[in-house]
Amino acid sequence: MSGPPNEETATQPAGIVERLVRDDVDRKRFLKMAGSAGAASFGAFVLAACGSSSSKTTASTAATTASTATGASAASGDLAIVNYALTLEYLETEFYEKVIQSGLFKGKVGALIKDFGAQELTHVEALKGTATKLGGTPAAKPEGKFPVESATQVAELAYTVENLGASAYLGQAANIQNAEVLAAALAIHSVEARHAATLGTLVKKSITPDGAFAKPADMSTVLAAVKPFLA
Repeated sequence: MSGPPNEETATQPAGIVERLVRDDVDRKRFLKMAGSAGAASFGAFVLAACGSSSSKTTASTAATTASTATGASAASGDLAIVNYALTLEYLETEFYEKVIQSGLFKGKVGALIKDFGAQELTHVEALKGTATKLGGTPAAKPEGKFPVESATQVAELAYTVENLGASAYLGQAANIQNAEVLAAALAIHSVEARHAATLGTLVKKSITPDGAFAKPADMSTVLAAVKPFLA
């Protein structure tokens, strides 16, 4: 008789961020709310989207409730942002794993790719711990799909992915309420940007593509960019 499924083998429901990426209706509804009420609405949307066994609170009612609950709304907003970042880090980690397995890179570049992959995995563990510390559940790991065809194609994709990650963190910085969460996000943002700059040198592209000031990416832009990489 087989034992109960463990964490690695159990089928987990898609996290809310993954749902936002996959479902255009959910994403449009969320972005409309987020544009009018900021991070508190993000938390309210998460609660509403997850549902309740005893009631079916509407998203608008949840948003109103969140806007009047100062501490709770800030915490739920930060948790939602952490899980958003965690979903991106899951995908980056899986990307580097596939690149390493492909054997396309050797020597110093291969070692560099392995370092980047290990650092992305560290980001995953840190964000999972942060989500738990905030009293929430870390986002479920999505299954990714990445074209790994040639060293040049992979390096250019890595450059794009790392720049997207850096701009995604920058895009959420102003919405984070908890000082520790903000410090962690900025620390990860710096590493993502350094990855991107290093890869820019490798593929002979600009290490500062936005000039003197990095441009933040809003959530709609990031979610649309990530969608093709979900299996």
